[in-house]
Amino acid sequence: MKASLKYQEGFAIGSLVLEFVQSIVLALSVFVLLYLFVAQPNEVKGTSMEPNFENGEYLLTDKLSYQLGKPQRGDVVVFKAPPSEPCAADECEYIKRIIGVPGDKVMVKGGQYLKNGQQLKEPFLPADFVTDPGSFVKEGVEVTVPGDYYLCFGDNRSHSRDGREFGVIKRDSIVGKAFFKYWPPSSVGLVPTVRF
Repeated sequence: MKASLKYQEGFAIGSLVLEFVQSIVLALSVFVLLYLFVAQPNEVKGTSMEPNFENGEYLLTDKLSYQLGKPQRGDVVVFKAPPSEPCAADECEYIKRIIGVPGDKVMVKGGQYLKNGQQLKEPFLPADFVTDPGSFVKEGVEVTVPGDYYLCFGDNRSHSRDGREFGVIKRDSIVGKAFFKYWPPSSVGLVPTVRF
């Protein structure tokens, strides 16, 4: 009788351990699926997106939206570094804002950004921010964003290496859209939707 009782206790403990392991495996599987297909965390590194995104903030990036729709002008996106960049080959990702979508004619002139010949109102930037030209978007030279490509700038125009230098990025290099700040606690909240 005692042996039978010990057997039952051992069986019960074994069942609990098995259930615990199954729960952990299920939770990890769900996490991996969410990470691969729905959302992933990203850290803001550097000052290129100030004042809207600070160095050391953590964001969740929505990877699903662009499977269902197209990136929009004003979206803050995470994308794989272009091949010309020093940290390319899937080693790093950039966080920038989409400034030009396919078909847009863009230009930097006199410290301002022009789209289709009109100065673009960028309400997310301080009024004194200046947009300098680069080696791709040159002063006073109009560039057309080709189909299935996007032009992305950092919000901190004086301190951002972005599309003004390395040019447009392919649609399939965009990982997703930043939609939620979750760290530090003082900055927790949704990333505002901006359209211009």
